[in-house]
Amino acid sequence: MREEYEKLDKVEMSIWECCELLNQVVDESDPDLDEPQIEHLLQTAEAIRKDYPDQDWLHLTALIHDLGKVLLHPSFGELPQWAVVGGHISSRYFTENPDYNNSIYNTKYGIYSEQCGLDNVMMSWGHDDYMYLVAKNNGTSLPSAALFIIRYHSFYALHRSEAYKHLMNEEDVQNLKWLQIFNKYDLYSKSKVRVDVESVKPYYQSLIDKVRTSY
Repeated sequence: MREEYEKLDKVEMSIWECCELLNQVVDESDPDLDEPQIEHLLQTAEAIRKDYPDQDWLHLTALIHDLGKVLLHPSFGELPQWAVVGGHISSRYFTENPDYNNSIYNTKYGIYSEQCGLDNVMMSWGHDDYMYLVAKNNGTSLPSAALFIIRYHSFYALHRSEAYKHLMNEEDVQNLKWLQIFNKYDLYSKSKVRVDVESVKPYYQSLIDKVRTSY
């Protein structure tokens, strides 16, 4: 799946067009299914913009962080929910996996080494990794902290439970600080007060025009 989608040959569209397309998909893990997807993006971005007015890269990161969910749309292959937004997996599926009893994987570091860097760790496929690949492989000028946020914002074991820190390098440590800031807005900025999309669109379009991120 990763090999197929890292070709980035499905659809070509602008970031804003992608934001609008996202309104046509349903993330079954989202408790606010009655809210358009773009509403979450803009509420998160606007909340961050209010508290961090000088960090425009973070405003744009908030806008695009969930765009990988377009993988649920027929234009992008209509992948199943588990392959895009994840879900809860019963522990019995771990014990049934042959790798569960493989001694190579049952150590603190497994196949990895201390402070190898999260870039060298194979992550499970989903909307996070897809949007990360889109940004990275299109030569975005967003900072590494932005790419870190996009790729790991659903990696709750790291930024909630502080697991896997032994695999992080110094750049990861610095970027994690920004992810922890972002996480507060991603999860807790939802409001019943709707964002006036047309009034904020020029600002976010100006940020899009500043970087080289495109679908």
